[in-house]
This record gives sequence, structure tokens and C-alpha cells, in this order.
Amino acid sequence: MKDSNPPGPMPRRAFVAAAAAVSLPWHGAWVPADLTDGNLHYAPVATLAEALKARRISSLELVDLFLKRIDVVNPRLNAFVASRAEGARADARAADRDRALGKNHGPLHGIPFSIKDSIDTAGVVSTAGTIGWAKRIPDKDATLVARLRAAGGILLGKTNTPEFTWSDETDNAVYGVTRNPYDLTRTPGGSSGGPVALVATGGTPFDIGSDTGNSIRMPSHNCGVAGIKPTHGRVPKTGHAISYRGIMQSWTQLGPIARHVEDLAFLLPIVSGPDEEDPYAMPVLLRDPSRITARGLRVICFTDNGVKHPTAETKTAVIAAAKALSDAGAHVEERFWPELNQANQLWHQIAGADGGVWLKRLLKAAGTPGDGTAGAWFADSKPVSSEQLGAWVEDLDQVRGQLRRLMTPVDLIVCPVMAMPAVKLGGSNAPGYGDTYNEPHNITGWPVTVVRAGTSPEGLPIGVQLVAPAWREDISLAAARVVERALGGWKPAPAFA
Repeated sequence: MKDSNPPGPMPRRAFVAAAAAVSLPWHGAWVPADLTDGNLHYAPVATLAEALKARRISSLELVDLFLKRIDVVNPRLNAFVASRAEGARADARAADRDRALGKNHGPLHGIPFSIKDSIDTAGVVSTAGTIGWAKRIPDKDATLVARLRAAGGILLGKTNTPEFTWSDETDNAVYGVTRNPYDLTRTPGGSSGGPVALVATGGTPFDIGSDTGNSIRMPSHNCGVAGIKPTHGRVPKTGHAISYRGIMQSWTQLGPIARHVEDLAFLLPIVSGPDEEDPYAMPVLLRDPSRITARGLRVICFTDNGVKHPTAETKTAVIAAAKALSDAGAHVEERFWPELNQANQLWHQIAGADGGVWLKRLLKAAGTPGDGTAGAWFADSKPVSSEQLGAWVEDLDQVRGQLRRLMTPVDLIVCPVMAMPAVKLGGSNAPGYGDTYNEPHNITGWPVTVVRAGTSPEGLPIGVQLVAPAWREDISLAAARVVERALGGWKPAPAFA
């Protein structure tokens, strides 16, 4: 394994300074033959940045291109739910004027983006999918939104999410249901279903998702895009509907969603690093994935955790990803740790330990009547005693410690994202659906990148998880890049190509 990054803390300003350089050696995952042709909406972020810098296209033209693309794809998807089209055009004109004057705002100068509706955006409605917030307009950006804008990014608008992000379906009483572009009768997943559907169809260069149990990774799998759940503490949660407060605070992480792995590496430094509020955001070095090679990586893989048995095509995708790494020089061994299933069980026990009162507090504070649409998740949950909760938290930390020891001699885990591809709309609410492959890594807090590695018989995307030790997003991203190059990664949805 090649790694020339020194360990240690990194000042916040260094994250932004490094952002322009990260991933550029990887550049070229997909480059259009003609930067004015009809496929520019599928280009990587670095390609867009280079086109703007070379003045082959203006920011206003780029913003208009994506707004027009949204007009084409969104009527069938319902992924984009709140537009700031005129504000985005005004920002683009200003970006073009500043570029003409020799001013550079950062690595995203003039590049448009969208943001999941559970993340606050100043001056733009931010509902988190709950009726009580249907007209809520924050006066302050979430930390990561402020960083994207400070780096020159231009906010197009908001993408759909279930109420307070708490569902495997993207559906709510404010905006309704979002559909999967690879089959409009299926769900894109939750809770980042709006972001992945819009990214997959070229309606936005990138979005930011949130992940408490699977909410970046499962939707990315369902729609064939690339997404990363960073290490807990990498990206501040300030301004997110599920914040840094509470017993489950360590389970939620925010991270980029894009079509290409190189985009994740390009974006992560921009949003990373501590802020002045989230007490869990840490100043830990963000290492450059372009400095990692697969040769010598110590990899374990498994295709079945014994709880949810994957489809044959899911197993094939995991095996193909492991083979791609092996072919690149990694040492791959098939192995499964039962402690992962223990972590999954504790996730579910602790999430409902108060009978769902934590979620009801959010609904009440928002002014949403009754239990909203999310309250059904805990309809059968009963509060447990403080003694039981205390014991579960102790068990949780014990399992975390056991998994940390097991991971010490390992660089990477390759495994399924879900046991199956995207299900029919409403199907994730059916008995026995469940998720057992994602939730353990909300408990560990380890970074996980998802990239497409296969296709179901119905033509649906199948992703794989690439799990690295804490603070080693560079390994996870580098491995995902190997898999993407070998197996193709994201592919346009035929109905929207």
C-alpha cells in the first residue's frame, strides 16, 4: 500500500486549500468529446471546473444547462422540490463577472449544485419533509452549504427527502413521492432519494446526502451513483435536521453524492473539518486518495451476512469488485465478522429505546400535527427502562471496540450495500425488507464509499460498499476508483439518456 500522507491534525483552512488538487490525477472518468454537446450535464465536476476556467462555457450557461435538464427529468422523478432559479442565475452572472476580473472564489467557482432538503439553506425553503416546516426559510446556511458557497458553488435548489430523513422511501406530506429513474415504479431509496435521482439523471453535478442508517449508501446503490458516508466527525452536522445532539448523534454523517468517484474526492475536502458549533467535528487530516494504490491493500470481503441473503447478482457484483482489487494487487480474503450483526441489532434496539419519543420531539418542535408520516416507524416501539438502555449502550461500545480490534490488520471491507436492488414503491415498508449491511457502519463510524458494480436482470443498478478504517476515506475512495474503472461505475438511465 502506497501512502505518503503524514498523520496528524489539519487546520480547517487546509481542507479548502487542498480541495483543488485532490483527485486531479484521477481526472478523466468521463469527458465529453464536445463541451457544448448534449451530454455535458453528465460530466465530472473537475471537467466542469476546467471548462469554466478555460472560458469554454460561462457559469450562466452552465446554470441554465442544469435548470433546463431539471425541467426535462424532474416531472417524471419529483426529485427537485424547491428551485432558486433566478437566484442561481444572478449568482452565475456575478461569478462570470468576477472571473473576467481575475477573481477566483475557489475550486467550485461558478459550478451549480443541489442540496438535500434536510439541510438548511439561507433564504431557501427547508422543510425536512415535514408539514410544520412547509414554509420554513432559514436565515443561515448549514455549515457545509456555507463552505460550498464560499468555494464558489451556486445553489440551484433543494432535493426531496422523507420526513426528518426517517424512511427507506423518499415520500412525505409536503412534496410527495420521488421515483427511481431506472424504473419509475420503484423507489430510489431513502432518505437521500431526491439527491440520487437528480444526480443519476444529470439534473445536478452533485448533492450532499445524510446517512443515519443507510441514507447515502442505499439510495446510491438503488440509482447507481457514487456516494460516501465519511468518518463520524469528518463533516459538521450543524444545520442538519438530525443534528449532533443526542444518544444517536454519532450515527448520522453527511457526505457528497455524485456520478463519479473522482467527484467525491474533489468535494470532500471542501465540506470537511471542524466548525464553531458541532462538538464532534474533528480536525483530523484528510488524506489524498490519489496517493493510494491497491497493491498490497489488505482486503476482506463477504457476500452474505447470514441475516439477509442477497440475490445472485448482488453476490456477483461483490465478487467482481473484490476481483478488480485483487487484479490491481490487493490481498483479498473471504471473511465475515459476526460482530457486524451484533452492531446491526443494537442499532435497532437503541433507535427505538425511548419508543420513538426523540422523533416525536422533532415533530412537535416543527409544529407538525400528530406523528406526521415518520411516526409510524416507531408505532410498535415501547420505551425500555434506563437500566436496559444503559446495558445496550455498554454493549454497543463493547462491539465497537471489538470491531476496531478486528479492523486493525485490515485496510478494506468489500460487501453488499443491500441484499437486493431497488424495490417497488412502498416495498421498503413491507415486512422483512430491512437493512443489515449498512447500519453496522453507522455504529462503527467508519468511512464507506458506494459505487456501482453490477446490474440486476431487470436492468437495475447494484452497488458495493468499500469500508475503510476510521479517518481513511483515502483508502475507501481509492478502492472505489479501482472498482469503478474495472466495472464501469455509473451508467445513464436508459429512459433519461
